[in-house]
Amino acid sequence: MPRIPHEHRLDSSLALLKEGYRFIPNRMRRFGTAVFQTRLLLQDTICLTGEEGARLFYDENLFTREHAAPRMMQKSLLGVGSVQSLDGEAHRIRKAMFMSLMTPSAIQSLVQRYTKQWQKDIQAWTGNHEVALLYAAQFQLCRSVCDWAGVPLPEEDVAKRRSQLASLIDGAGGVGLRHLRARTSRQQAEAWIAGCVQDVREGRLKAPVESALHVISFHREANGQWLDPRTAAVEVLNVLRPTVAVARFVVFAAWVLHRYPQWAERLRQEPTVLEPFVQEVRRVFAFFPFAVARVRKDFEWKGYQFTKGTRVLLDLYGTNRESQNWQQPERFDPERFFNWNGNAFNFITQGGGDHYQNHRCPGEWITIELLKVAVTALTQWMRYEVPPQDLSIDISRMPALPKSRFVISRVHPMLTEEAHQAPALTTP
Repeated sequence: MPRIPHEHRLDSSLALLKEGYRFIPNRMRRFGTAVFQTRLLLQDTICLTGEEGARLFYDENLFTREHAAPRMMQKSLLGVGSVQSLDGEAHRIRKAMFMSLMTPSAIQSLVQRYTKQWQKDIQAWTGNHEVALLYAAQFQLCRSVCDWAGVPLPEEDVAKRRSQLASLIDGAGGVGLRHLRARTSRQQAEAWIAGCVQDVREGRLKAPVESALHVISFHREANGQWLDPRTAAVEVLNVLRPTVAVARFVVFAAWVLHRYPQWAERLRQEPTVLEPFVQEVRRVFAFFPFAVARVRKDFEWKGYQFTKGTRVLLDLYGTNRESQNWQQPERFDPERFFNWNGNAFNFITQGGGDHYQNHRCPGEWITIELLKVAVTALTQWMRYEVPPQDLSIDISRMPALPKSRFVISRVHPMLTEEAHQAPALTTP
C-alpha cells in the first residue's frame, strides 16, 4: 500500500501562516498529487484538493466534524456547539432549522432591506466624502440582517455590533491581538444574543414568528428540548455573522470592477451577466483557504490509508482553481459560468455537496442575492471615483482583503431612490 506523500517537518503551522491560501496548493504541486500529509498545531493532518477530494471529504460515512475545528476557531469564528460541529441526525435536525429560513420569500425580504440601505447610503455619500467600502458595507449588512432576523438594534448600538460581528470574521485566521479581539467579541456578542433569546422566550421581546431569532429561540433538538440560551445565541450569530461577511465579497467585486472596467460596462448593458459575475467573484475570492474534518473510521482511498481520528483539510482555494474543471483558472472570467452545470464539488467557496444534507453553508443563496444587489448599486445606481490607495491583496493574510479596504470618493447618484430596483431573485 503506497504511503501518503509526507512533508517531513516537525510542524508546518508557521509555514501556513506565511503562505496562507497557497499553503496547500504549493505542496500539491511539489508532490504532484491531490493528497499529502503534514503536521499542523502538532497534529498529523491530511490535505485534499480537487473535485474528487471534495466528494470524498463530504462523505459523512467517512468523515466527522465533531472535534475537528481547532479550539481557537470555535472560540472566534464558529462558536462552541454550533451546527458546523455536528454530524448525523443531530446535524440534519439543526441544519433543517437553518434551511427553513432560506425560503425565496424570506431571502427577498432581506434583499429588500439591503436595497433600502443602499438607497440611503448613496444619498448620504454624495459629494466629496471618502468612504471605506468594507466598513460601509458591514454597516449596511449589519442593519439589514438584524432587522430581518428580528434582533433589536438601537442606532446607538450599531457601531458596536458591527465591530463585534466583523471581528469574528477577521480574527478567525489571525493570531495574537487579532485573535484575542475576536474571542472578546465572541463573548460579548453571545451575551447580547443570549439575552435576546431569553427575552423572546419570556415574552419581553416580540420577534416575528418567521424571523431567525424566533425560529432559533424555539427550536427543539432530537430530545425535544430547546437549545440552551448560549447555544441558541451561537446559532443566531451563525445567521448574522456570515451575512456581515458578505461585505468582503462586495469589496472584491468593487476591486474587480476597478481593475477590469469593461465588466462594469457589460453589467450595465447585459443583465444576464450579473449572476455569472457574482459567481466568479465568489470563485476567485473564497473567504478561507480550507475546510476541516476528522476521519470517522479507518478506510482506504486510491490505495492510501486514512486512519480514524486524523484531521483532514479540504483545499477550497485550490479546488476552485482546479485546471481540469476551470480553464485558465487564475483569469477572472464570468463567462465560464454562462453554461456551468452547477457541480456541487468543483466550486466550493461555501462548502460542497447538498445544502440540506451536507456541511454546505445554508446562507449561500443569501450571499449570491445580496452580492447581486451590491454589484447593481456599484454599476447602475451610482458613479464614484477610486482615489490613489494601496489595493494590493496579501493572500498570506487569512481572510484576505485589499490593504486599503477599498476607498471610494466623489459619489454621484445615477437614479432616484424610487428608481432603484433589486435584481430578480434567481436562487434557490
